[in-house]
Amino acid sequence: MTTYSDAGVDIDRGEEAVRRLKKHVEKTYSDDVLGGIGWFSGVINVKSLKNFTEPVLSFTIDGVGTKTIIAAMLGRWKGIGHDIVNHCANDLVCQGGTPLAFLDYLASSTLDPAIVEEIVSGMSEACQTLDCVLIGGETAEMPKVYHKGATDVAGAMVGVAERSKMITGEKIRAGDLLVALPSSGLHTNGYSLARKVLLEDAKMDLGTKLEDTGITLGEALLAPHTEYSRLVRKLHDAVGINGVAHITGGGIPGNLPRILPKGLGAQVKRSAIGVLPLFTLMQEKGNVPQEDMESAMNMGVGMILVIHPSKLEGVLREAKAAYVIGEVCKGEAVVIA
Repeated sequence: MTTYSDAGVDIDRGEEAVRRLKKHVEKTYSDDVLGGIGWFSGVINVKSLKNFTEPVLSFTIDGVGTKTIIAAMLGRWKGIGHDIVNHCANDLVCQGGTPLAFLDYLASSTLDPAIVEEIVSGMSEACQTLDCVLIGGETAEMPKVYHKGATDVAGAMVGVAERSKMITGEKIRAGDLLVALPSSGLHTNGYSLARKVLLEDAKMDLGTKLEDTGITLGEALLAPHTEYSRLVRKLHDAVGINGVAHITGGGIPGNLPRILPKGLGAQVKRSAIGVLPLFTLMQEKGNVPQEDMESAMNMGVGMILVIHPSKLEGVLREAKAAYVIGEVCKGEAVVIA
């Protein structure tokens, strides 16, 4: 007789994971949540959309990539939950979206209920901060699809915006300023290069203290993805923003062009970028070309706001860590020099 457990899938372990995460999920619930864990789909009453003149829904889905390898090495998972929620919320706000609901996907060769709970508890905390419902998800145990000890974390989010207040980039003009919002580190991109350079080639220990930072290499690599959603929406309401670019995989060269209208490019001052020590360390240890670093990493810039020069004072008043790194220009090239 061959059982499902013999094939590598333990149903009881999966049910234990769901039992553990239930209390964390329910912390995000509002009166608009209909049903709960156990339903085959998450259901939300959207009567609040009646408060909009012309509501538009926005959707995004992403993953945290190989950052989970660092989390596994250190046995620290809660920040991974923050990572995926914040990443999705940051994507939504690029068009002015406010988060409504989040769904997660966790998969492994062998589910560890304690790890699942820690990740979901982080998701729950991040969702509560955003006033966003963690409405559903999936935990999957798939031996031979994932190698032993591997965990995959992804998530999807739906948001809403008033159509007249959307940030579409169509108002961007030559002469607009590029304002950077600092990142906390790699966020959720560039970990394959970081591991190759720092751990495999340089053979650095994750417990190594980084100069001038007061934190270890492991702590720097696991720093949660910064959440910009609430700040950007506040700035847009207060002063108005012409464009927003979330600087993820592809860095500034790969993400800033996505929001620029045809016929417009940008000049970014390399010397103005507040490069984090972690990126400098990677470049030095791996002798990584500048262009490769900038095309793979955010280099310390997690988000770029495009604003009219007259709005700068108002933006800096609300976002004290923000700073100017360049401006929009005619032509379609984004040049970092």
